[in-house]
Amino acid sequence: MKKIIAFTFCAFATASVFAALPPLSPEAQEAAALAKAKAAYGDRVGAYQLCQAQNRVADRFKVSGTPAPAACVAPPPFVAPVAAAAAPAAK
Repeated sequence: MKKIIAFTFCAFATASVFAALPPLSPEAQEAAALAKAKAAYGDRVGAYQLCQAQNRVADRFKVSGTPAPAACVAPPPFVAPVAAAAAPAAK
C-alpha cells in the first residue's frame, strides 16, 4: 500500500513540474528543429548503409538465374532547415 501511495505522489509531482514549464524560446525551437532534422537525416543515411550491406550479402549468396537486388538510393546531402520566422525588416 505504501508503494502505491508513493508512486501516486511521485506521478502527480512530476506531472505538475512538466505542466509548469514555460514555452521554448525561438532559439531553443530552432535548435530543436535542427536536432530533429539531423536525426532524420542520420536515419536516412543508416537506411542507405543497411541497404548496401544487405545487397552485399545478397550478392554473396545469390543463386544463378535470380534477379539482382534492388539498387540503393543515396540520400541527398544534409541541408539545415530554414528558420520559420523571417527577420524583421529594417526601417
